[in-house]
Amino acid sequence: MLLKRTLFMLAVASLSAGCAVGPDYIRPDTPMPDRYLGQTAVEQRHANATADFTVWWGSFGDPQLAHFVTLALEQNLDLAQASARVAQARAGLGAANAALLPSGNINAQGARAYQSVETPLGQVLNSRPNFDRYGDAYEANLGASWELDVFGGVRRGREAALAEYQASEAGAAATRLAVAAQTADIYISIRGLQTRLDVARRQVQTQQELLSTISLLYGKGLAAELQVRQAEGALAQVRASVPVLETGLDTAMNALDVMLGTAPGTHRKELANAGVIPVAPQIASTGSPGDLLRRRPDLIVAERRLAASNARIGMAIAEYYPKLSFSGLIGSATSLSSGNLFASGASQATGVLGLRWRLFDFGRINAQIDLAKGQEAEALAAYRLAALRATEDVENAFSALVKREDQADILGQGVDSLSRARGASFAAYQKGVVSLIEVLQADENLLRASDMRAQAQTESARAAVAAFKALGGGWQPQESKAVAIR
Repeated sequence: MLLKRTLFMLAVASLSAGCAVGPDYIRPDTPMPDRYLGQTAVEQRHANATADFTVWWGSFGDPQLAHFVTLALEQNLDLAQASARVAQARAGLGAANAALLPSGNINAQGARAYQSVETPLGQVLNSRPNFDRYGDAYEANLGASWELDVFGGVRRGREAALAEYQASEAGAAATRLAVAAQTADIYISIRGLQTRLDVARRQVQTQQELLSTISLLYGKGLAAELQVRQAEGALAQVRASVPVLETGLDTAMNALDVMLGTAPGTHRKELANAGVIPVAPQIASTGSPGDLLRRRPDLIVAERRLAASNARIGMAIAEYYPKLSFSGLIGSATSLSSGNLFASGASQATGVLGLRWRLFDFGRINAQIDLAKGQEAEALAAYRLAALRATEDVENAFSALVKREDQADILGQGVDSLSRARGASFAAYQKGVVSLIEVLQADENLLRASDMRAQAQTESARAAVAAFKALGGGWQPQESKAVAIR
């Protein structure tokens, strides 16, 4: 009778295997525009090279930039933490898979006993012929149990674990993309600060030469003391900007070392010689805003977490229904002694059908379902917000790239004009046509324009990095089946 009931329950479980309580997950529709607002302007840019989207850092034409990004992707400690989180999620998925399968265990033990004849029991037994004080006992049992997932709660748990594992893989890819972008951003900032320092130091040299000339004229009685003091004040102002830029440069170099997983100062010698600011390549493969849902790993993270929260609703609903389990035990026990090889022996077999039903706990179950639904609604809003912010990131990066490049071009023309104006004003001052004030103003204008041009060039290159990051460049979604959007 027991066997028949067991077979019946197993048949019910197998027939119900394709059904699971709770809503089946459907990826939500997220309306997106067909094109970016700044897409046309970005496509019309003129650049010396076209970016390879998967390894965009190599398209800036700066081998040292590519070297540092590659090194960061190998050594960065944020990436090491992300890899550890993937391993944890993989273990959670393994546990969820194992919950669907029967579990078994083996128990065995052996014992050797000695009976003293001084005890009351020993005195009684000692009166029997061939009494042996020593005895051995052995026992072995094989047990198995299986929770029948009739209503699909365990399978919903596996769906949630799988979605979390996929989210962790996409999260590791998002971390990888962030590390590459931040490393490139820091490197470009370093080159920009070095360029600005070079401008400031050249201006210091120019001001020193001007001060020397005025001091010489003052010694000959051809210039007033006021002019000497004005030149000294202008030189002090330019000199004062150098320590500020040097502090920023030290900070950026330390940040780069930390990104590379090394102590501050490790790579400073490699960056000692100032290099040019990298030039942004052509961004040809912008795609459409809808492509971000498959291209950006952080959006895949949000979508997979939404899928996990949807599965947890089914897990909560499954608590309405009874939990059925089947367990069995087969074992034997044997006692041995030197006087009688098999003094006694026994075998046992047990089969048990278990039932667990939270019949009078529906209030808590209702609360758990409401909680799961609230978490799913929160995850849905987070996913849609992430999609909007991703589009915003792209638009902002496109705008900054185009506008900063335009600014750098305009300032380049201004620097050329102001450089000629400075030379003309100094020549006029030597002839006595203009005062020293005009020369100092020309120096100040040239310094400001040159510094602004360096900043604009730096910011345009950083905007290109931000654009690659915003577009999700730097990884291959098809490389991992786990992160595929289902």
